[in-house]
This record gives sequence, structure tokens and C-alpha cells, in this order.
Amino acid sequence: MNTDNKDIPNYGSQEEEENLLYEHIRVQADKGQSLLRVDKFLYLHLSDTSRNRIQKAAEAGFIRVNDKQVKSNYRVKPFDVVTVWLDYPPYDTTIEAEDIPLNIVYEDNELIVVNKPAGMVVHPGCGNFNGTLVNAIAWHLKDNAQFDINNPEVGLVHRIDKDTSGLLVIAKTANAKTKLGLQFFNKTTSRRYNALIWGDPGGNEGRIEGNIGRDPKNRLRMAVFDPISNIGKPAVTHWSMLRRYGHCSLVECRLETGRTHQIRAHMASIGHPLFNDERYGGEQILRGTTDNSYRLFIRKCFEACPRQALHARTLGFCHPKTDKWMDFTSPLPDDMQQLVDLWENYTKT
Repeated sequence: MNTDNKDIPNYGSQEEEENLLYEHIRVQADKGQSLLRVDKFLYLHLSDTSRNRIQKAAEAGFIRVNDKQVKSNYRVKPFDVVTVWLDYPPYDTTIEAEDIPLNIVYEDNELIVVNKPAGMVVHPGCGNFNGTLVNAIAWHLKDNAQFDINNPEVGLVHRIDKDTSGLLVIAKTANAKTKLGLQFFNKTTSRRYNALIWGDPGGNEGRIEGNIGRDPKNRLRMAVFDPISNIGKPAVTHWSMLRRYGHCSLVECRLETGRTHQIRAHMASIGHPLFNDERYGGEQILRGTTDNSYRLFIRKCFEACPRQALHARTLGFCHPKTDKWMDFTSPLPDDMQQLVDLWENYTKT
């Protein structure tokens, strides 16, 4: 039996930033290996790994045999090469309060709604242990004796990616987090995003359905799988057209689910990645002409909005204490507004 380990770079997360670090392990079965389920095979050969970690890897599609993804009931044969990506156990790290400015849209005794800028990681994780939204929240509520940022029963209810801007809700009490969390789980919240995408998907609205899971060819990306494949988690995105610019379109996306990189992966899967989304190919010129003036224009657009053009514009939910429905709207941030203005002017010329 041969084993080797190497770190896979940290991955930024949930529809949100997860910032996970993975351990890559390779095990080759001996020539005398009897037929054995792959999950049991790994458990026997990885003495410091729990059954739970192995099972999670199997459910996430992170176990491969001879370069092919397998389920946990696959039976290992002699000379099979088994590879597995295991998420490292959570770091025992205390979140420290940091004096970081917050754009607070609304606050009461139960919750806070903030407008997160692009570039800010939501939660500390591998490679991002400070300067996050959670560190800023800890500072903002440092004098609130009832709030402990290190208590998982309070705090973030959902997340968005580091380079996605927009609205988030934070629970200040355990009751608020429970009730808000149930709304997200039951899909009774309202979340709408504005995105500038390459090309024109046709029509005025559409629905994208496809399971989302880690891309087996690139662990830094998510991929979209057929719903009947049992790979990844079910995800549905609805889009509607806001404005056509010829080579690009401004669309509104409404989420039924909240998977990691959901909008980014779904739009890329139908051939319309987000403008300047480096991870999904949107940082290239995918539509338009080849003349120099157009290339210079696109470069100017990339410089105006140096990240994926995605903004969590609206957020609606039922208040956890009053049961009153609440709606919040955040205008496009300066970088996306400049980008849209550039395309508006381009279509007029």
C-alpha cells in the first residue's frame, strides 16, 4: 500500500465563502486485496480518519478509484488506486473583534442586516482569519453582553462569496437564528441578485435546474450535474432579463436554493458566465468583435469592476419575533454601476 498527502489550495465559499482546505490522500491496493467496500477500505488504511469524514467525502463525490468517481459501496480490487479529498476538521480558533466599518442597513434587538462590500470574506477560515464580516460584527456588538460571536447559536444565517457584494442578515439571538434559518431551509425567504452576464440567453426569463457539487477536475470550482445523477445538491435558479447590451446582458436571478457559487455555476453551465468571473471563464472576451477598440473597451470594463459582476440586491424574510414581513434593497455598488454605465454608453454609440 502506498499513500501520499498534499494540500489543495483553500477555496472561497458558500454561495457563499466557505474557505475550506482539503487533504488529498492517495492509497493503492495491494495485489492480495480482497473485495472490500471503498469506505471500509479507506477507514482501515487511514488510522487517524473518522468514518464520518470518509462518509462526508463519499456523499460529496470526493472519492475516486482509478480516476473515476465512485460511491461508497464500490468494492476495491487488487491494484486499484483510490484517491479521496477530506475536509480538515474545524480549527479551534476564537473569533476576535476587529474595528472594521460596517454598512448597516437595519438593526434591532433580534437581527442586523448589512450591505457587504465586494472583497470582504464573510467568515474566518483557512487563509482568512481576520478582516472578515464576522470580525466586524464582533466589534460592533462587543458591548452586548447577550451576544457571543463564538456561539454557533447566533451570528451568520447565510453567506455570500467574497467578491459578491450585497445584503446579509445576522442573528443576534438564538431564537432569531433558529427562525431565520428555518425560513432559508424552507425557501420562504426572498433573495434576488443582479448579474451582468456574457451574451444573451434569449427570451425574457428562464429557469436553470441542476445539481451543484465540487468540480472533479478543478476543486476550486463548482460544477453542474444532471439531477438524476445523485451527484451534488439540488439547485434551482430563476433569471429574468433587465437590459440587453448586445454582447452582454443585465439579469436578475432569484434563488430557490442557496448552494455554493450557485448563480456563477448555473449561468456558466448554460454558456453565459458572469462578466469578469475568473473562476468560471468570464474574465475572457466571450462575445463581440476582435478589433482593437473593442478589446480596449472590455479592458476598461474589467478595470471598472475587477471581480465577478454579481450583487445581492434584495433580501426579504419574516421577522423572527414580530412575524412582520421585511424587505431590503441595496443599489448597485459603484464598481458595478460604472460597469453598467459603460455598457449603456457603448450601446448608444
